[in-house]
Amino acid sequence: MSQPLLEISIDNLVIEDDEPVDNILSEKNQRLLTEPLYASWAGPGESRSYLAAANVGVFSSVHQSPIVPDMFLSLDVELPENWTEKRYQSYFVWEYDKPPDLAIEIVSNKDGKENTSKMQRYARIGITYYVIFDPHKYLSNEVLTIYGLQLGRYVRLNQTFFPDIGLGLCLWTGVFEGTESTWLRWCDRQERIIPTGKEAAETEKQRAEKLAAKLRELGIDPESL
Repeated sequence: MSQPLLEISIDNLVIEDDEPVDNILSEKNQRLLTEPLYASWAGPGESRSYLAAANVGVFSSVHQSPIVPDMFLSLDVELPENWTEKRYQSYFVWEYDKPPDLAIEIVSNKDGKENTSKMQRYARIGITYYVIFDPHKYLSNEVLTIYGLQLGRYVRLNQTFFPDIGLGLCLWTGVFEGTESTWLRWCDRQERIIPTGKEAAETEKQRAEKLAAKLRELGIDPESL
């Protein structure tokens, strides 16, 4: 006769410490990696769910402190209706039955250990892809480094597209919220940027204006349609 699963108590776990993010550019890039997915991405296909979050703790065990990626993406999971309960306020691996599929770290100084102990922790948790975005080249001469998990260890990948996720990562130089910089962004297989909600709305507006202008050239009042 099978035994019932033991309920894991998280009553004594600290799931948030109200510490601010390290700098404004990191905070902006975190949102630039999450908002476009919910605004413009169709998802991994076949109506599969996903969870994208920034600066949220990932707990693999009640006996260890969480690791907090700048951004993570987990496929085939979704927030339950009672998501405000404490057991869903962080990403507890045992609650979602799987680790996230991808984690991103944005390097803002030389002390974050993104390419040493932190990378080893992500590997132990079992996160399939690990991405280091180092815009100021604090850790190496590489701005973007992508790793894949093989036999419990990360190996360097010479790819920026993840076919099992249906997304890729690109370096994009442009203006986001009034700040011009080189940003890490999601893209499709053809390296077309996944737009923010604002970008998508602006593109749609431009298309509508071009169509209206074309109709006027043909002597058609677009307001009459």
